[in-house]
Amino acid sequence: MAGRLGARLLLALVWLLHWLPLPLLAALGSGLGRLLFMLAGRRRRIALRNVELCLPELSPAERRALVAQHFRWLARSLLERGLLWHASPARLRRLIRVEGDVGFAERHPGQAVMWLVPHFVGMDVAGVASQLFQRRDVTTIYQRQRNAVFDAAILRGRSRFGQGEVFSRHDRVAPLVRAIKRGTIFFNLPDMDFGLRDAAFVPFFGVPAATLLAPARLARSLHMAVQPVLTEMLPGGRGYVVRVGEPWADWPSDDALADAARMNAWIEQEVRRCPGQYLWVHKRFKTRPPGQAPLYR
Repeated sequence: MAGRLGARLLLALVWLLHWLPLPLLAALGSGLGRLLFMLAGRRRRIALRNVELCLPELSPAERRALVAQHFRWLARSLLERGLLWHASPARLRRLIRVEGDVGFAERHPGQAVMWLVPHFVGMDVAGVASQLFQRRDVTTIYQRQRNAVFDAAILRGRSRFGQGEVFSRHDRVAPLVRAIKRGTIFFNLPDMDFGLRDAAFVPFFGVPAATLLAPARLARSLHMAVQPVLTEMLPGGRGYVVRVGEPWADWPSDDALADAARMNAWIEQEVRRCPGQYLWVHKRFKTRPPGQAPLYR
């Protein structure tokens, strides 16, 4: 009961804050991020370890500075979730700039389409853009939350414009496949460690990482066009940029492992371009190859 009450109070605060101008909300989020960096010791250690593994060329001081920056972006994304869940479509269109071929799916109504969206902190902005800047329905998969209040809030927020369905990762795949066949864009988040079910160890920054093979296999079985999509949060509360790439010409191939390697290489490239906004607090290397020691203490 106390957990649900706390969740409702927090969600009420997020709703209140969404009325603020974005530069002020961004400043509050950055301040919260500084506090979280000091208090959230476990997540700070995970992020520092990830950066150490992925960017070993950085000195300890540079790694710490990068993780401190990441916490500021992460806290901003949490507070600014209220904008995505409650702001008017007109305000969101003013704040979100879309670059690239966002209308590809709309111009090709008979083509199954996947948006490949890695875990940068602003990824939910891409979800809003997929609903506001083109007219095809969008479906996605989410990780069910332990707290029922937060779980319901995420479902409402991600489906607030009524375009498409949100499936739990624990659901059967058949309803998702049916939705895609009906013409719904699949908003796919491919870069988390969910163990070795339908996954393989593929290098990510040179470290073996349990990488999902399902995105390439699904795209191949349904003859999907796959567009890489990235979101960047702009400094100073200047809004967001969603970059929608052209469909990959030769992905998927006949080799799911090679496809996973190419996907990871693309994500690496984007992480290097915007390192502070990648989701470093996730245990990306939690699952280890047989006989290898854990990477997180």
